[in-house]
Amino acid sequence: QVQLVESGGGLVQAGGSLGLSCAASGSIFSITTMGWYRQAPGKQRELVAIITSGGFTNYADSVKGRFTISRDNAKNTVYLQMNSLKPEDTAVYYCNADVVLSSTSSYRYWGQGTQVTVSS
Repeated sequence: QVQLVESGGGLVQAGGSLGLSCAASGSIFSITTMGWYRQAPGKQRELVAIITSGGFTNYADSVKGRFTISRDNAKNTVYLQMNSLKPEDTAVYYCNADVVLSSTSSYRYWGQGTQVTVSS
């Protein structure tokens, strides 16, 4: 079994910064892509940023230049540094990981979600 445990998040004023982390543990052979998504009340879950095992990154237009995704492959951990936060960044943030379980099996796992609230 694989678990993704998120930490970080909380309440911050507009213009402030927060950092999120997400550690994967369990029967992991390797992890390819890791990412962050978010879901605001009444809205669909949306991509925030992804990062491959080789370090290729992709960001939603709404967070480019403000958020930075990174990962530590040795620790199976992905990070999201969020700067210049805006009230519209308020959402529950979820991490995910595409985990290779064996030579023939892989699965996308999700974290439990962590609340980020940005006050104006």
